[in-house]
Amino acid sequence: MLKAGIVGLPNVGKSTLFNALVANAKAQAANFPFCTIEPNVGSVSVPDNRLTLLSELSSSKETIPTRMEFVDIAGLVKGASKGEGLGNKFLANIREVDAIVHVVRCFEDTDVIHVAGSIGPTRDIEVINLELGFADQNQIEKRRERLKKQLRISNQAAIEDAALEKIYSAIDIGKAARNVELNDEEKKLIKPLGLLTSKPIIYATNLSEDDLSNGNTFSDKVDELATLESSECIKISAQVEAEMIELSPEERQDYLEGIGVKEGGLNNLIKATYKLLGLRTYFTTGEKETRAWTIKAGMTAPQAAGVIHTDFERGFIRAQTIEYKKLLQAGSISDARNKGWLRSEGKDYIVNEGDVMEFLFNV
Repeated sequence: MLKAGIVGLPNVGKSTLFNALVANAKAQAANFPFCTIEPNVGSVSVPDNRLTLLSELSSSKETIPTRMEFVDIAGLVKGASKGEGLGNKFLANIREVDAIVHVVRCFEDTDVIHVAGSIGPTRDIEVINLELGFADQNQIEKRRERLKKQLRISNQAAIEDAALEKIYSAIDIGKAARNVELNDEEKKLIKPLGLLTSKPIIYATNLSEDDLSNGNTFSDKVDELATLESSECIKISAQVEAEMIELSPEERQDYLEGIGVKEGGLNNLIKATYKLLGLRTYFTTGEKETRAWTIKAGMTAPQAAGVIHTDFERGFIRAQTIEYKKLLQAGSISDARNKGWLRSEGKDYIVNEGDVMEFLFNV
């Protein structure tokens, strides 16, 4: 399951946002730092209208969306990499996620204190990024010390050491590990370290309801920073998300349209995460169930089959596939087959976004 860690300074709206995104989560949202003592975890269904349409077409008994997991990680403060606040414990939690959602406060509210005493999105981002960078440098130093004995006898050790030196120097000048150019071998060698600044990042600018549609000067600055970093940036409002929890789907849509917004924060966040990580969705459908599956862009048919079960990949023969819109147009799998629209694809086929797949394999 895709896992995203929600991070940020204390009192930026992380836990409120987490509670709203994961309606049954029990994170405590309060007006003081470190209200989240243990990282809260909750999974959500990934909304996809295509899944519903395919399920209706096949009269499926079950409709199973793919899921995404959010981890609410306690607020970091300056000095976290040296153990300040609840630092090192939560830096370790970040190592386990696929992507980081960095919530940045972009709203004014005198009733909600800010640890720095004022709203400053770029300053807040710098604090978090510095702490993640310092933690990475500490880890790199320890790893390079262990590599010293292997450098003369191992070419791989020399390659890894050189890659770590490049990353360390980049962090020194304010860059992140994810922005350092490495070849495939270097990436493979450093991957086990789980460097924090190598994680893809999405900046979520937490805005008031009034500013959610168009943003404000604070969120504009975050947008600019994200563009420079080649990161994703979305507008979100923990306040709005919290208010929508008790509303029906129809009421939610009316509410969003009333404030000039097309989609809720969860949809925007999931789309940004999929885009950032280069993910795709394909479907399987039948009378028993219609199900969505998440894969990485560029995966072949056997690799996509392996997401369902490793036996499917090992024994792969071929795949029957059709684009979901084409299937809906046909009206059923059998009609699509009769029209000659169902394609037979082999081991080299690259699965496309929205493909409906049926795999043939040997046990």
